[in-house]
Amino acid sequence: SVEGAEDETSNGALAIDRRGIKNVDVIVGITASGRTPFVLGALGQAKSLGAKTILLSCNPAHDQKANVDLAIDLAVGPEILTGSTRLKAGTATKIALNIISTGAMVALGKVRGNLMIDLNTTSTKLRDRATRMVAELTESDYNSARAQLEESGWDLRAVLKKAGK
Repeated sequence: SVEGAEDETSNGALAIDRRGIKNVDVIVGITASGRTPFVLGALGQAKSLGAKTILLSCNPAHDQKANVDLAIDLAVGPEILTGSTRLKAGTATKIALNIISTGAMVALGKVRGNLMIDLNTTSTKLRDRATRMVAELTESDYNSARAQLEESGWDLRAVLKKAGK
């Protein structure tokens, strides 16, 4: 990281502009303090473009709640080592992001049961995982599942759709 890079709201707004954010997007800004200028600039620009905005912070006392669609405040308390936000704040933030991203994947239909089915089968390990998923979801044996995937060009979704799953 570069110290001071987060001190300008205009840099955050520029980062949003460079990504082509639209009104169908959801932008999550992450700042332990709830007041980092780069993050607030990015969220402000995203909101002005019609995107939904979420501020994830570890400071329930911040005053930015009115400027975003949703403020998630993780009340972790002071760090054991003052200023070392990689400890409690970092850990709590990672857990919150795991929950948010898992929920998003479920909502977007990328999950069947407890299986993440939007899988790019770019390695032996991932092709094996896809084969085991097809075998489980279609109640077929491993070799049959692998043959179906090979025939489809390793398109897991296509195999599941063809099987009505």
